[in-house]
This record gives sequence, structure tokens and C-alpha cells, in this order.
Amino acid sequence: MLLYMLVSICYFGVRSDGARRAVYAFQRIFMLFMQFSCFLTLTLVSQDYRYLVFFTMIQFFIFGMIFLVTICFDKADGYLLNHMCMLLGIGLCMIARLSGIGTQTRFLASKALRQYVIAAVSLFIAMLVAYLFLKLNFLRKLSLLYAAAGIALLSAVLVLGSVTHGSKISYTLFGITFQPSEFVKIIFVFFLASALWKKASFGRVFLTAAAAGLHVVILTVSRDLGSAVIFFVAFVIIVFAASGNFIYPLLGILGGGAASYAAYRIFDHVRVRVLAWWDPWTYIDDQGYQVTQSLFAVGSGNWFGMGLLKGNPKAIPFVEVDMIFSSICEEMGVLFGICVIMICIFCFLEIVMISLKTEDMFYRLIAFGIGAVYIFQVFLTIGGGIKFIPLTGITLPFVSYGGSSVMTSMLMFFIVQAIHIRYREQEINIRQKPEEQPQEEELQEASDDDPSQAERQETHDDPAQEELQEASGQPREEKMQEASDQTQEKEIQAAEEQDGGTEEQIQQNCDQG
Repeated sequence: MLLYMLVSICYFGVRSDGARRAVYAFQRIFMLFMQFSCFLTLTLVSQDYRYLVFFTMIQFFIFGMIFLVTICFDKADGYLLNHMCMLLGIGLCMIARLSGIGTQTRFLASKALRQYVIAAVSLFIAMLVAYLFLKLNFLRKLSLLYAAAGIALLSAVLVLGSVTHGSKISYTLFGITFQPSEFVKIIFVFFLASALWKKASFGRVFLTAAAAGLHVVILTVSRDLGSAVIFFVAFVIIVFAASGNFIYPLLGILGGGAASYAAYRIFDHVRVRVLAWWDPWTYIDDQGYQVTQSLFAVGSGNWFGMGLLKGNPKAIPFVEVDMIFSSICEEMGVLFGICVIMICIFCFLEIVMISLKTEDMFYRLIAFGIGAVYIFQVFLTIGGGIKFIPLTGITLPFVSYGGSSVMTSMLMFFIVQAIHIRYREQEINIRQKPEEQPQEEELQEASDDDPSQAERQETHDDPAQEELQEASGQPREEKMQEASDQTQEKEIQAAEEQDGGTEEQIQQNCDQG
């Protein structure tokens, strides 16, 4: 893992395409070696070969994804793709360990295999979305549709959704349970970008804030406060990116603080989470149990971890969803956990750089908004697990168990890939386009300096003159001199004829007089 991190850091110091391809190759080698070590450990400790079977399936999926993306999108960002694959591999490894595919649980019914299938399906959906994103050019004109779709989906969950851990966040359709707020995050970013890409005047920001506020209110009433916070932060950051006005972040901080205090006073479960965060040891057997067990896990792991299958991460409630980072630190070590955080930060930095390179404001705001949603979601998940902030119930992208989470995370990353591909195509077209100056300007400048030079330039640029020169075998200067003499003779002859005609006319007039 440390070698993978070292190569990832070196990426920021290279500029040539060849050096970057070398970085991608080393990343994939170290990624394969790290995942093989993890699954080999699981196999040797548990004495169950199914872990190696699952490892083979994961490598087939990951390197198959790299191959498909490279073939279908040859200008894709390999750095972002490798990090996504690394996080997916770590998540599948930990979910396989936590779901116990090597024990009495049947392999075909395990959460690990379910997550694997969802990730494979999400790949094809994300690639299709990226392809459509590259082909469709009217997406910036659908701001009202984005707002209506987001509000409708959240309202449907509020009315028809099922309660999960005290919040209405999920909905079951045809036997498939999903979390609409995860998908609405992407629609919400598209709505903000389409509303603010042309101009970010105060009136437009006010109208956009009204629609965004309606999203947040519905999530708050549904008690999905973690998603409500993400939506609010995404709105503030995208408005700032579109306007460049520091007043909006300041107002956002003040408004967010006031809204947090109001949520604390209104909702009981918010007070419980704040209490568990503030003093979990006093309520270790009740409200603070999940937080304290998470802290025990992180502390037990020390720098290098207790080893896979040597810890007790299942003592943490909802460990696969909310606290998977704590289980990573317990069995793989705090140092490994820091590397996971750094990979998430590298993903965010790469998304921000893609955003800054994009000249089209609509695509720039989309990339910037997706990056903000992603990194803030990472912050909420890890911060809640280590008691830095109160728990929000947000999943760690690509790592935590959850079909909606892994699908939306992959969709977001592939949308950013499409923005990067669009930028790369424009950059290549600019490089391949010859540097041409209008011929009229060159001739005009040449004629102003030296008329004979302009005439020579015209003769040089005329293919017919070049062919005539090659056919006759005469030097350019001789042909130009002959052409000049012929032109002068014709002018003299015309002048003489004109003078002669004038003298004859004068003689006729005299005779008549």
C-alpha cells in the first residue's frame, strides 16, 4: 500500500504522457499485489479457498473494467480510474471479511457477492451514462426538469418510503430497495450547474436557493439529515464557484449554523447523536455504544493492525455501512487507514484539476460540484467514525456496503471522466490545428513594406506558377523578370496607342474648324 501511495504522489510531478502511463502501470501492479496479499491472508487464516475464488472474481472485474474503459474511452483519466478500482478492491475485501463468506454463511447469499454484482451492473450503467453525456449537448437547458425530478423523487420517498433507523431514506420497487437521495445528489448538481453556468446574479442565485432549499427541507422532514447537509454544502460551494463572491460562503456558514441549531432543538435523534458524540463514555451502553466501539477498534489496530480475521469489528453496529473505516484501521492498521484517506484526497484533487482545466462553465460546475459532494461525504463518514463530528449515517464511497452508494459513486466518477475526455479532445484538436494567419493580412503587410516582395509572395504561393517553373526549368528570377518586361511593354504600347488616338482626334477637329 505504501508503494502504491508513493507512486500516486509521484504522479503530480510528471508532465509527459509516457511518464503518466508508467505511473498507471505501477499503480495497477501494486494494487494487484496488495489485494492478493489481503485475500491470501484471509485464505490462510480461515482455511477456506472461497476467498481466493472471490479474489479471482474481483481481479477479473477490476482489470476488465480498466480494459473496457481504455478501449471505449481512450482519453479517460487513468489516475482517477486506478484510485476508483483501488477503493473498490479494498471495500470488497473488507465486506468479504465482515460478511463471512469463509464461514457458515453461504457464498452465494453473502453481502460481498451482492456488492460485487451491483458494482458490475453499475459499471455498464455508468459507461452508458458517460457515453450519453459526451453525445448530448442540451443538458444545460434542463434546469427546471432537474429541479422537478429531484423534488418529486424526494417527495415520493417522504410519502411512500420505508423507515430505516428512524429515517425515511429508502424505497422498494419490484423487490429492489434503493435510496433515491443518493441519485438525487447527481441530479441536484446538474440543476445547480444548469441554473448558474451562464450568470450568477443575485436574482438567479435567490431563485436557485429557493429550489435548493426545498430539497433540503424535504430531506430534513424525512430525517435524512446527513444527505441534507451534503445538499446544502454542495449548493454553497457551487454558488461560490459560479459567482466568485465570498459573501455566499459566509452566508452559508451562518445559515448552516442556524439550521444545525434548529435541527438540534427540533429532532430527538439529532440530540441523541450530538449527545453520543459529545460524551460517548457516559452513555457507553446506550447512545454512545456505536461510537465507543468504533474508537476501541481504531485504537486496537495501532499503526499496523491486528491482522485480517484477528480483530472484532463485528462488535460495531452497522459496521459494513457506517463504520467500515474503523474496521479497516483495526485489522489493517491506522497507517493503512491514512492511506485510504489520502487516496480519497487524491481523487478529489484530480477532480478539481479536471474542473479547472475545463473552459465550459457548465461542465466546470458539474465537476466541481461532484468533487465537493464526494469529499464532503468522505469527511462525514470518517469524521463520524473517529468522533471528530457527530454520526450522520453516510457511507464511504466505493468502500462501504450499499448498492445505491456504489452505483451513484461510480456514476459521479464516470461523469467526471466524460468531462475530462471532452477537455482532452478539445486540447488535441487545438494542438493538431495548424497555426495559420489569414493570407490577406500577410499580403497586405508585404505590400506595405515592399510591393515587389508581395508580388513575389503571390507567385510563390501560386501552385500554377510553381508547376510552370518546374516544367520550364527556368529559375524563378528569370521568369519574374520576363513577366515584368512583358507587362512594361504592354503598358508602353497601350500608352502609345492612346497618345496616337488623341493626336488623330485633334487633327480632325482642326480640319473641321
